[in-house]
Amino acid sequence: MDTDDATEPTTDTPRGGRLLAAARGYGRRLSFTGAVIATLFLWLSATPSLLPRGPLFQGAVSAGAAGIGYMLGAFVAWLARYMLSRDEAWRRPGRTWWIGLGVVFVIGTVTMMFWFHRWQDEIRDLMGVERLTWTAYPTVVIVAVIVFAILVGIGQAVGWGTRTLFRMLNRKVPPRISAVATGLVVVVLAVLVFNGVVANYGMSALNSTFAAVNDETNPDTEPPTSTLRSGGPQSLVSWDSLGRMGRTFVSSGPTVEQLTEFNKRPATEPIRVYAGLKSADSIEASAELAARELERTGGFKRKLIAVASTTGTGWINQANTDSLEYMYNGDTAVVSMQYSTLPSWLSFLVDQERARQAGRALFEAVDRRLRRIPEAQRPKIVVYGESLGSFAAEAPFGSIPTLAARTDGALFTGPTFSNDLWRETTDHRDSGSPEWLPIYEDGDQVRFIADADDMSRPVGKVWDTGRIVYLQHPSDPITWFSPDLILNKPDWLEEKRGRDVLSSTVWIPFVTFLQVSADMAVSVNVPDGHGHTFLAAIPKAWAKILEPPGWTPEDTQRLLPLLTRG
Repeated sequence: MDTDDATEPTTDTPRGGRLLAAARGYGRRLSFTGAVIATLFLWLSATPSLLPRGPLFQGAVSAGAAGIGYMLGAFVAWLARYMLSRDEAWRRPGRTWWIGLGVVFVIGTVTMMFWFHRWQDEIRDLMGVERLTWTAYPTVVIVAVIVFAILVGIGQAVGWGTRTLFRMLNRKVPPRISAVATGLVVVVLAVLVFNGVVANYGMSALNSTFAAVNDETNPDTEPPTSTLRSGGPQSLVSWDSLGRMGRTFVSSGPTVEQLTEFNKRPATEPIRVYAGLKSADSIEASAELAARELERTGGFKRKLIAVASTTGTGWINQANTDSLEYMYNGDTAVVSMQYSTLPSWLSFLVDQERARQAGRALFEAVDRRLRRIPEAQRPKIVVYGESLGSFAAEAPFGSIPTLAARTDGALFTGPTFSNDLWRETTDHRDSGSPEWLPIYEDGDQVRFIADADDMSRPVGKVWDTGRIVYLQHPSDPITWFSPDLILNKPDWLEEKRGRDVLSSTVWIPFVTFLQVSADMAVSVNVPDGHGHTFLAAIPKAWAKILEPPGWTPEDTQRLLPLLTRG
């Protein structure tokens, strides 16, 4: 599409070679209005978001914001000229206007980098992250300008192709028909390219890459020698079929000796059951296989069964499983399964339905067997998951009362905006409680926490059995990302900011969506208690949810140094 306020093209033949000619053509086609809005968006992108960012990453984010601004500005200018009539004179900005914009850009960018420096220092100090060096700030600008120039160049190439097609059709059919036909062709081509190239070939390449990673084995893992672990002797599941994360899961955890030493009494060897993506031909078959494996190992005779839902790669936060095994001195059985090889953020975009199916299939397969046991003899059953795993772990339950009735507790860590129960309870929170830390129905069954101390909210309220906890941080972009951020201000930026979110963080149309989207990529690059990093609050939450016999707050404090995310 031709930019209507682009500088007037010259008729002189460019000299100095093809490169210089291309550069001049690039400059002549720039939209002045687009450049103005791009500059504004670039400045706004430097405002504080949820997490600290490095210079290269911030430069890419700023370029993306500037690209969106340029697109909006160019479109508005074209639309205004089109509505006024193409025959009407349209004053095009001359060189003076561009020089003026350049001066404003330099002054404004230096000013914004000063504030960016202050905001970054503030958020990094708040989260205990090392401050940026002075070289980071010019790096941000340089990267942003280069990437933005590339994005505009791609847009100009698309525009040139569109104009060329229009001219070709215009020789054969009336202008209005050729315009409509060109638009349809561009849309169809875009869909075909996205579906055929990006979706099919892109996802195929990603699946192949991550499938290869899934086939690898961590150096410190080896096939179990215990019959109580999947992939070991008598297992219904082969070691090779477990996948990288599954092999890590069954190979890790406290030993009987470590449990005995910690609890000062003879321990039981914990059961860990896992079905990998290659263990069966379908999600339902994998779930049934995992449940049969749980039967084989004697898991239904343990005091506690934990149904753990994984992230996309099959990962489970080790702090959850280890905490339960220490609290019950090994008299536990943990069952899980893999449904994808993609990283959690990518699975979140393309594998949500598989995560939902896996969560439902696994819990129902275990629950069917559990209900065959007389009620008085049944072990406790809990569910847990982190990130996309929390989405899967919620899936079997249509409501909070159903979840509380069918389990003895649940811990959902770092929930996503797609979590149905999380969304329902958050939207219907008690009046006066903030979105980032809501209270739902006086905390009768479900409680939201950012750290362990929040479990006492509301103060003095009795907590029923079947306790459910959502562990979420105000600064976690996985939780607060939503397409609604594009044009709608969220409550968590309308209300008082969360305890690790700067008061200077504000909602900006389009820009905030891009910022939070980018924050997702660095969500685990911060210390525990911030972003999408969870550790210390996990054992404290489980201690409150289950109240294991004989377990004390001092035991929790002794346990903390022994835990890792894995």
